[in-house]
Amino acid sequence: MAEVHKKHWYEHMLAIDRRILYLFVFIAVLVPALFPFGLPIKITPEVQAVYDRIEAMQPGEIVMFPLEYDPSTAAELEPMAFAMLRHAFSRNLRVLACCLSSTGVSLVEDEIARVAREYDKEYGSDYVYLGYQPYPAIVIMTMGENFRTPFPLDYYGTSLDSLPMMKKTKNYDDVSMVFTINATSGIDYWIIYGQGRYKFPLGLGSAAVMATNYYQYVQSGQLFGIISGLRGAAEYEILIGQGNVARKGMDVQSVAHALIIIFILLGNIAFLVERRRARHLTEEA
Repeated sequence: MAEVHKKHWYEHMLAIDRRILYLFVFIAVLVPALFPFGLPIKITPEVQAVYDRIEAMQPGEIVMFPLEYDPSTAAELEPMAFAMLRHAFSRNLRVLACCLSSTGVSLVEDEIARVAREYDKEYGSDYVYLGYQPYPAIVIMTMGENFRTPFPLDYYGTSLDSLPMMKKTKNYDDVSMVFTINATSGIDYWIIYGQGRYKFPLGLGSAAVMATNYYQYVQSGQLFGIISGLRGAAEYEILIGQGNVARKGMDVQSVAHALIIIFILLGNIAFLVERRRARHLTEEA
């Protein structure tokens, strides 16, 4: 009678059905999403610098928000946009926004209008949305001469000259800072053709995978601060004491990442043990 081979733990590990792994990941995402436990998040100096810049502005000053992302990156950047807009409106700053990403124009318009309603802000007096124009580098440069050159009309087809907020607002000299939340190559355009040429204070919010390319500009003084991905948005929510979308997202992301790391470690350990056993059997044969 043939001897029944009893599988070792590492053989079970190497033969595990991937659908079981997907189930574990699903649970790791679902549980913290339903029951967030608020992992501690440390505020980074780059995010604190953005918060302090907004805090230092006086009511009535204009902050420009080029919001350049679309639905594919909204999950990471939308919480950031909400937090920044809430901070600006809560301090009675006026908001001038545009979107130089053609696939995100209506998404951005909805977000600005939604946050403006939370603070009873009036369109035309408290905020203006310019909308979209193609060729972002050219648009950024011409706005430095006059916002009316690329945008004679706003997103809704209204002449800028008829909007109270825009009557004395000609170009970047009339805004206190520009903060772009951006998931495109337009970041480089804002740094090179915007801040580099017109010297306005520029801050950046971007997807985490892109942010590492731009910390050098903080050190050189070309950016006054960076908010990086969902983590940065969670930091900003903590600073302003409003919103919890990014903070809940960080719970989900942290648990899922920890689980994936555990899977990688166990898989590699099982592989090494199996390889060592196979080598030992070969040497005995």
